[in-house]
Amino acid sequence: MMIPDDLMKSYVTPLSPKPTGFVPAGQLAGSIECILFDIYGTLFISGAGDIGIARKISPKISKLEQLIAKFELGVEPRILIDKLNRAIERRHHQLMQNGIDIPEVEIDKIWQNILACSDVELARNFAIEYELIVNPVYPMPNLAELLKACRQQNCPMGIVSNAQFFTPLLFEWFLGADTASLGFDSELIFLSYQMGFAKPSRSVFEKAAAAISAKGIAPSSTLIVGNDMLNDIFPAKQMEFQTALFAGDARSLRLRKDDPRCRDLRADLILTDLAQLIDHII
Repeated sequence: MMIPDDLMKSYVTPLSPKPTGFVPAGQLAGSIECILFDIYGTLFISGAGDIGIARKISPKISKLEQLIAKFELGVEPRILIDKLNRAIERRHHQLMQNGIDIPEVEIDKIWQNILACSDVELARNFAIEYELIVNPVYPMPNLAELLKACRQQNCPMGIVSNAQFFTPLLFEWFLGADTASLGFDSELIFLSYQMGFAKPSRSVFEKAAAAISAKGIAPSSTLIVGNDMLNDIFPAKQMEFQTALFAGDARSLRLRKDDPRCRDLRADLILTDLAQLIDHII
């Protein structure tokens, strides 16, 4: 699904990372045969810091009003946002009752219910524009260069990310190519909306470990790269992956020092620019 260039231009504004005060550090235990990346806050700058957590919407009210008028919804932005949050909470509760520890929704289905819309494509178009308003994104510096280096080194790449149906489209919108063309292995892509559960659920990383092992690659030879100590580093360590904390943008860096699971946790690497990872794969 591609959206018109003029529509993208109306929403997208270049973003730059905000300094975190961190410096590159750490060392890997051995060679890397595979890399699995988080997306929001790692490969792409996230204006809200992560998917699904855009709460401060006051500066975006006017754009939301325009979107609502475009789709002829006849509702105030704050009422629509409240409906969205309550619908997500209800779905989370249903999934938790079914035994899912950290549930994930399919946002297009949520919007279909809210909009009382039988046309999934219409609901998806609305969902995309809504997301571009509340959570603006932009490629991290040196993203294209890192992906090119991985391809040239024949280093298998995958994705382990909390995501929605529109998340893989970020690569097409900003880099002009789909994930396969950029070098990502379709069998190593794990997106929360497809699985029904989200990070930091151990189930996400168990699936990743199983898929990697099926390719003859050990978790200890696989690097998980993410910006969140709880969602990325903690479960990756449990599954014996090597880990890299991406500390390149203050908006999305999540150290989680108030969580006992992360208080004494250390990533193997600290990266402040994606280009720094290139030295570890060549």
